Parts: sequence; structure tokens; C-alpha cells
Amino acid sequence: MQAEVHFIHGMGDASVFFSPRSGRARPDPQLGSREVLRRVSFSGALVATLFAALLLRIDRTEAAPNLTLHECRLESAAVRGSVTARCGYYSVPEDPEQPGRRISLHVAIIPAVRLAPAADPLFVISGGPGQAASDFYVSAAPAFAYLRRDRDIVLVDQRGTGASNRLDCALEYEDDLTSMSTASLWLLTQRCLRTLSGDARFYTTSMAVRDLDAVREALGYERINLYGVSYGTRVAQHYLRRHPTRVRATILDGVVPARVALGPAVAIDAQKALDSIFDRCAADSQCNAAFPDIQLHFASLHDRLQARALRLSVPEPLTAEPVRIRFGAAELSASVRLLSYTDDTASVLPLLIHEAQAGRAHGLAAQYLMIRRSMARQMAMGMHFAVVCSEDVPRWNDEEISTEALQRTYLGAGFMQAIGTICERWSRGWVDPDLSEPLRSPAHVLILSGSDDPVTPRRYGEEVFKNLPNATHLVLSGQGHGQIGTGCVPRLAAQFVDRGNAASLDAACVDHVTAAPFMLSPTATAP
Repeated sequence: MQAEVHFIHGMGDASVFFSPRSGRARPDPQLGSREVLRRVSFSGALVATLFAALLLRIDRTEAAPNLTLHECRLESAAVRGSVTARCGYYSVPEDPEQPGRRISLHVAIIPAVRLAPAADPLFVISGGPGQAASDFYVSAAPAFAYLRRDRDIVLVDQRGTGASNRLDCALEYEDDLTSMSTASLWLLTQRCLRTLSGDARFYTTSMAVRDLDAVREALGYERINLYGVSYGTRVAQHYLRRHPTRVRATILDGVVPARVALGPAVAIDAQKALDSIFDRCAADSQCNAAFPDIQLHFASLHDRLQARALRLSVPEPLTAEPVRIRFGAAELSASVRLLSYTDDTASVLPLLIHEAQAGRAHGLAAQYLMIRRSMARQMAMGMHFAVVCSEDVPRWNDEEISTEALQRTYLGAGFMQAIGTICERWSRGWVDPDLSEPLRSPAHVLILSGSDDPVTPRRYGEEVFKNLPNATHLVLSGQGHGQIGTGCVPRLAAQFVDRGNAASLDAACVDHVTAAPFMLSPTATAP
């Protein structure tokens, strides 16, 4: 989709998918979630200290003539504000076996607050696939404040994303694809492939891991720490497999097991997460009183919109200009799916569904507009399909999920069938033969899961955990996708990386994390 973060994988989480919280950001039922970005001001002395530290880093990069850094500011398509960094471009061959054509990888270093930072930085790997690491970091920066205190943070926009030869094309969000015929999807795919800025065969996870290690070497780091979110956990696991001696500690947030071909279970897990939200509302006396039988009302609303879509005029979330849109079952599903990614946004779902069922669907329609805009800005769809069509779709037959089971979910089977059709004509990319093998490693790993994650459920974390003897798995109750900004997790993550292991990590605080209270009206939550 946080936002690392999602077309199939939903990563992000992107602020639409992932909502880092230092406090509680309440969603607006008409105009969507308010994005909160903590602004930190430094004293003059601290600025001078950071400047001295930056000079040390300039000296380090001068040893690599292919990577020179300069002052820059990073921005995100999801939130307002920016982050100060040092940025540069590192040239790599697009095809390692044919080094004639080269592409540039966008690299950014967020300097540590400490004058003499630890020698092992934190590399942040975003999700999607298709979201740039720099975009994700800006939207989630407050969650990394503890981690940044003692070590640099390194962002490499994965090839095909952000400023790393972004692969974009006319493919839109999945709800628009479900109504297309096979011939139309094939035509759209061919047009997309012709307009890409690179050869899609060389924009896979295997290539991304090569790039990460090339940048590590160019920057002169002997060992690094890794943070991966959603699809980014696939990249992090494969890097750990390929370069085990280069990794000191790893955080996997919303983990995707290497053996899992994402796609077939997406609708099933999305339905389970939504059912859990409805169950929480039913168990809450005030939510149940305000929105009785909310699960039945949602099913009725879905069926009604499936039979006949609405034509609505809603305020465009940024400009307030009226926009005419079609709002049917596909648009409803897209809105509900992304709102279920965090407990903050899930808290408004019963209210929005109740309003829509009563004939006031403008709130959900506004959410849909926000999702469309966010996806278009944050996700490089050409790169997304370069990964999905090479690494996931070829393994879909390994997943024992029937079409009938998918059709019983609110997402249905249509989006998966559309993606399969696109991938029939997509260029199959370079994939290491062991990419889908379970990671077995003595590495120190912290796994973070949400109990109500709609795309990387806690069972995925449990599966990865069993093959990592030095791993710790934290499950946060009532939470969705992406936990780095939840409750005490930022502090625990920093302690884990500082120590290099979780042996003495006191994680009892995660037991006190609870889901955000449901909104009972457009202006107030439950007391």
C-alpha cells in the first residue's frame, strides 16, 4: 500500500498505509486522515555539532568518486514538511552482465544527532513494492527519532522508485483494472512496457540487494543494520541471506516470509482484519449502540453498490473543489481496505459505513479520492509489476486458495485475476533461485506484527520467527500494518539496534498498547 506502503503487498506503508504515531492522529471522516509530522528545532550549538559531523561524512564519501553527497531536503508525496539530508547518486549497470547502460540510484544520509555516530548505520527499506525509501522515511520520520540519535540513517531509493530511474506507466490502482476485459488489460500492459524508462527485467528484489551492498561498500561501511517494512522485509531477508557478515541487527516490520507468494491470500486476510474491526465494535457497548449490526450493514452496502454505483460530487481533499466520481463496490473496497491498515483509520470505519448505508457516502468517497491521489504519487507501478510478475505470480499455484473462497470476501477475486492477466504479458525478471527459500540464520532479528494486520498477518511473523533462533517477535494487539511508530516501539527498536540483540529487551510495554477508540460521530470519539 503505514504507508511501505500497496497494490498487492500494500506496503508502505506511505501514510495512507502506515500511520506513525507519537500521539494519536485522528482521521477526519470527510477529508481523510490528518498527517502529523513532528518538527524538531535544534539549538545553535547542536547545528554546529551536526555540521562538523557532516564534514566527517563528506570525507568518507570522497573515497568513492562515484558517490558524492550534497546538502538536500527530502519530501514526501504523503505528508507536508521535509527532512534535511545529504544526497547523491550512485551509478550502477542496469544489467550487471551487460554493463553498457547505467542507471543512477538516489542515496540519502540522515545524519545522527550525536557528533561521533556509531560506525554501523541503519539502512531503511520501504515497501510497496514501488515506494521510495526517501518518501517513506519523510512520512515516518518521528518514529525514527530514537534510532537516529546515535547513528546515521541511510536511504537508497530502490531501483525503479523515487529518484532511482522511477518506472512509471499508465497502470492505475487495482479497482480500475477489475472491470477491464482481457484484451484491454493486455493492451494497457504493452503500452506500459513500451513507455518504461528501463528494462523491467532488471528491477527485482535480487537486483535491489546487489544495489544495497554496492552502496554500502561505496560509503565505506563494514557492517550495517537493516529496517524493512512490508515488501521491504523481503529485501532485508534476502540481503541477510546474501551478505550475513555485513549485518549487525535487523528489524522486520510487517514481515513477508520468503516462501509466501503474495496475492492469493490478500483478500482473505483483508476480510479477517475487517471482521476483527467489526467484532471490536460489537464488543464495545457505545460503538455497538451507535452502529448496531455494522457487519450486516457493510455487506448490504457492498451488494447495493455492486448492483448500481453512485454518482457523487465530493470536495477534492486538498482544494475543496467539487469532483464528480463514480463510487461503486470496487471504490468502496479500495477505501475500506486502506482504512483498515492502521487502528487510527480503522476507528472511523463503522461511522463511515453507517453514513454510507444511510445514503451519505461522501465520507467514504473522499477517502477513495485520497487513496487514488496518494497511490499515484507514491507508487511506481512499473516497478511494482516488475517485482510482482517475476516473484509472486509465478508461484501463485503454490497457494491453496480457491476462487470461491476469494469471492466470499469483500475484495473478491477480480483484482487478483486482473493482475494475473497483466503478468501474462509482462517481462519476467531476474530472480535468484533461492529468493523464496525460508531464511535460516543466527542473526539478531526483531520482528514486529499487528494482531489485525490486513496484509502481513501475525502468522507470517510466527513463520519467520521459527527459523531464526536469535529473533524476538512482538505482536501488538489491535494494530494493523507497520508498527515502528506505535506506542513504545520506537524506543524498543532503538534499544535493540544499540545493543545488537534483544537478550535484555524489556518489551512489557507493548502489552499496554490498545486500539484507538471508535469515532461515534463526525466530531467525537468514544469517551
